[in-house]
Amino acid sequence: MSDFLQSGCEVLAGVTDTPRLDVELLLLKALGKERSYLYTWPEQLLTDEQLVIAKQLLQRRQKGEPVAYIIGRRDFWDFSVEVTSATLIPRPETELLVELALQKYDQEAVLDIADLGTGSGILAIALAREFPDSAVYAVDLSKDAIEVARRNSESLQLKNIAFKCGSWLEPFAGKAFDLIVSNPPYIEDTDDHLEQGDVRFEPRSALVSGGDGLGDIRLIAEQAISHLKFGGVLAVEHGYQQGKAVRDIFVAVGLEKVETEQDLQGHDRVTVGHRSLSDASPE
Repeated sequence: MSDFLQSGCEVLAGVTDTPRLDVELLLLKALGKERSYLYTWPEQLLTDEQLVIAKQLLQRRQKGEPVAYIIGRRDFWDFSVEVTSATLIPRPETELLVELALQKYDQEAVLDIADLGTGSGILAIALAREFPDSAVYAVDLSKDAIEVARRNSESLQLKNIAFKCGSWLEPFAGKAFDLIVSNPPYIEDTDDHLEQGDVRFEPRSALVSGGDGLGDIRLIAEQAISHLKFGGVLAVEHGYQQGKAVRDIFVAVGLEKVETEQDLQGHDRVTVGHRSLSDASPE
């Protein structure tokens, strides 16, 4: 195994910033083992079959395919989920949405929570685990994504998530929420980054939103104002240069106490707005 790890790192040196980690994950996929196996049996010889499989996986990574799609899994928060080409690859920046929810609500609270554009279900699952007495509703326009999210929920034995197929809040006529979270598409359709790295393999519909990248965030904000309970919270992830624009959108629809929170790199990442405590109730 040590020989394959070394040669694999050399192959991926110009492909990824994390060649060692990538090769380890690919090798573990070929072996069907947990990561501790590499450190317990570093000199273990690979069988011919294992070597063939490992080389095939390495070739896919060498061509740029994301490790998460090759091995079919990705870690998020304190769990691991299945990912497919029908879903975005979970990223650590998105965990900020979960952290903000934990700052705003007691974990014993009984809440109605919506996760819009759930993808692989990571936000819905994290919130369902952290707020076990709450009801979480996960929605996505993609039926394939909903099936992935449902499988992930079932694998973690969660009973407090309901799945809906539809566009943003349209499936929830007459329903109001304490918390609405979303990691929607927010990339401009002319952004050069769409032709670089992992995003080349991810579903374009989950990445791009109109000419300025803000089309879906506008829709979410416009719909959310009538789907939030009094004092309810809308929290949306966005690009690092979009903080002011998203704050303006939130204010324009009537949200209050609008603030943008930064990620660990110091970039604007999530904008939060509150529904007034005294305006008219949702229709």
